[in-house]
This record gives sequence, C-alpha cells and structure tokens, in this order.
Amino acid sequence: MHKKILNVKIYFWLLFIISSLFFILFPQIDLYVASLFYDGESFPLKNSWLEQLIYHSIRPIIIIFLLASITLFIYNFFTKKSILNLNAKVLLYLILVLGVAPGIIVNGILKPNWGRPRPIETTNFGGKMVFTPAFIPTKQDGYSFSSGHAAAAFSLIGFVILASRKRFWMSIVLIYAAIMGVARMSAGGHFLSDVVTSFFIVYISTSIIHMIIFKEKEP
Repeated sequence: MHKKILNVKIYFWLLFIISSLFFILFPQIDLYVASLFYDGESFPLKNSWLEQLIYHSIRPIIIIFLLASITLFIYNFFTKKSILNLNAKVLLYLILVLGVAPGIIVNGILKPNWGRPRPIETTNFGGKMVFTPAFIPTKQDGYSFSSGHAAAAFSLIGFVILASRKRFWMSIVLIYAAIMGVARMSAGGHFLSDVVTSFFIVYISTSIIHMIIFKEKEP
C-alpha cells in the first residue's frame, strides 16, 4: 500500500476508484445530500451573503498567487536571482499546480464537455434537466461535473507541499476547500460527487506535477 503509481500512493488510487464507483452505483447519495439544502421550492442559501462571500473568495486568492508566481518566475528567469528562495523550478511547479487541474482539466475539459446538470437545473429540484450520476457523460447543457471552485480551493494543497508546518497548513486548506464545497452545494451549484471528484483530480495532478518538476518520488 506504500508503493506509488505516478507519485500517488496506491491506497489513494483505490480510494478514488472506490468513491467513483460509489457515486455511480448509488447516485441517490448525491440527490439526498442536495435535498438537505433544498426547501421544496428553492435553495434558500443561494445568493445569501455568506454563500456569496465564500463563492467569491477563491478567485482573488488564485489570481494573486498566480500573478505573483508568474512575475517571480519571469524575474528569476532573466536575472537568475531568487526571492524568498523561490527558484524557477519551484515557481513553475506552483504555476502548473494552479493552472492544470482547476484550469485545464476541470474548467477546460470536464465542465464544458461532460454535460452534467447542476442540482438546481434538474427536475428533482425545480429545474428542467434530467439528473445524471457522476462520471456518466450526457448531452445536456450542464456544467456541474466537476466543481471548479472546489478544485481551485483544493489546488492550494500544492503550496502546502512546499511549506513548513505542513499539517497545520494542510488542515487550513482542507477546511477552506470543504467550506467552499458545502457553499457550492448549498446554492444548488454542485453535487457532493462534483466536490469529491475535484479533490481527487487536484491531489493526483499535484503529485504528478511535483514528480515531473522535481524528479522525486516523494512530495
């Protein structure tokens, strides 16, 4: 179980496979969790000040971190000088962590092409589209699979891997990402499986990027 495939421990791959099969075989779990936020007519927490605060919080964080990483990378590339011991390799890693999973995989490939309707768009919760389980592509015009906001929040894990006090910062990031996921579900924007899948996509992608950039087996 301690062995790795593409720098990801085998047990983590197994967890991803098991959770994926779980959501495919028992799609009613998604419907049940979504119903906890539904009052029979709407998702009352949608557009509330707290939901909106959480929803809009991740974009400036990602933009600031990404622009800072790109700026420092360019500075290091031309001057060969490092700031805060952040060399070009570290900065490239951070740029890819922020861009590949949430940007390319989730928002660029999955969401535009999978077609899964959001909870609020399904007939189960007052919409007009048909509910489909996670991992089952559909030709409907939906953008639920997987969660872009959750993926963006989970992408901060990439910074934690390089930080000191990893357990503390990992706890902070996971709590924040979990809150983001709950906020998106409370607004009828995503199912539980969308959020969970984004976590696995980000963690696996981050581990693979780390292996490629640093040529090491352990993050």
